[in-house]
Amino acid sequence: MAQAALLKDLDYSVLQQCMHCGMCLPACPTYVETKLERNSPRGRISLLRAVADGELEVSRALSDEMYYCLGCLACQTACPAGVKYAELFETARAEVELASVNDGIQRGFWRWLTLNVIFMKPWLLRLVGRVLRLYQSTKLDELMRKVRFFGLMPRSLAALEPQTPRVAEKFSNELIWPVESPKQKREYRVALLTGCVQDLAFSNINRDTADVLLANGCEVVTLSSQHCCGSLHAHNGEIELARELARKQIDSLDLDSLDAIITNAGGCGSHLKAYGHLLHDDPFYAAKAKVWDKKVKDIHEWLVQIRFRKPTAGAGVSEVTYHESCHLCHGQKVVAQPRQILSSIPGLAVKELPESNWCCGSAGIYNITQPEQSQKLLKRKLANLEQTKAAVVATSNPGCHLQLANGLKARGGHSCHEVTQPVTLLASAYRAENVE
Repeated sequence: MAQAALLKDLDYSVLQQCMHCGMCLPACPTYVETKLERNSPRGRISLLRAVADGELEVSRALSDEMYYCLGCLACQTACPAGVKYAELFETARAEVELASVNDGIQRGFWRWLTLNVIFMKPWLLRLVGRVLRLYQSTKLDELMRKVRFFGLMPRSLAALEPQTPRVAEKFSNELIWPVESPKQKREYRVALLTGCVQDLAFSNINRDTADVLLANGCEVVTLSSQHCCGSLHAHNGEIELARELARKQIDSLDLDSLDAIITNAGGCGSHLKAYGHLLHDDPFYAAKAKVWDKKVKDIHEWLVQIRFRKPTAGAGVSEVTYHESCHLCHGQKVVAQPRQILSSIPGLAVKELPESNWCCGSAGIYNITQPEQSQKLLKRKLANLEQTKAAVVATSNPGCHLQLANGLKARGGHSCHEVTQPVTLLASAYRAENVE
């Protein structure tokens, strides 16, 4: 066990906000699963307050509890007192990592390789993507499954193989950089962030996003190589690395020349809007981070703000349902806008998904670190999808997209057979106008 440092230095009013009213309990997926107080937001806050008060030491048990938490932020939506659970959650995970209460060479190695190395270097991340693309395009992955190679691996690692995303044929920079020069006067100048997983697996969605922005009077600025936003690091206790990446993001753009900074990934966007808090003690970057926060906009949020042009053609889909990314709806409070975009497409019926804002179990890397609980949440989500009878589900985060696609593929025979995103459907509708 170890002594706390970060929680004791935290603004104590953040810990005092919780009134223990219990409004968060039915909104918390882990509490609903176990009915144990320690697995609830207020239970976790009580533990963290005890640590800050010096009544409890940082331990492996505290670490296990904080990593059992999804970080979905549904409790923030439910809380009448406005508890800043995201701040507590990230501080607590940083605390347990600082205290080094988690043993294990394997865990340490994978954290170092991913957080400290691969996701800190854009060129290296793309190199990994290229290797994976070659592995998949040559069908070596199918051969490995046929000879049951993965059966020789530890069960925990073998279980991850089916979840490996298909790497796109082209990365975002190959599809949208440089963006075509506008032929008519543009009303806005925006920067488009292309993300990490989004860049490797869903570069087509980045292209769709650029096309939609161009169709709505925006000049689009995008860099050929972009750093990770740092959400993966902040959510997994590596605050200093998250700060380093935030500074690199801020330095990469001329903020004064931009009307908005566009993100199309719910999880990334929630973190990108929190640079002001992340760098509030930085004498050089604090003011810049505040400007950054004001300019970061989710793509759906921005389109509604500028009164996007409603398409006159359909998207080739007749029915769709919508699954809300946790960090888009609970973190960014962007709820109505994606539905407004979907409802604007001619001939597209939007069916409401029961428990649309209930976590699908992806939650960053939760499906890797907590596979059993993740699968329970996915099963619940698939059952709700079945109720809608919609053939297509739209979502707004690469993690959710992968989780749903893998779940539907493994399920087989499900009424829903396609995962897409609202911005992709809007882009398809705009393109269809030119065909008619």
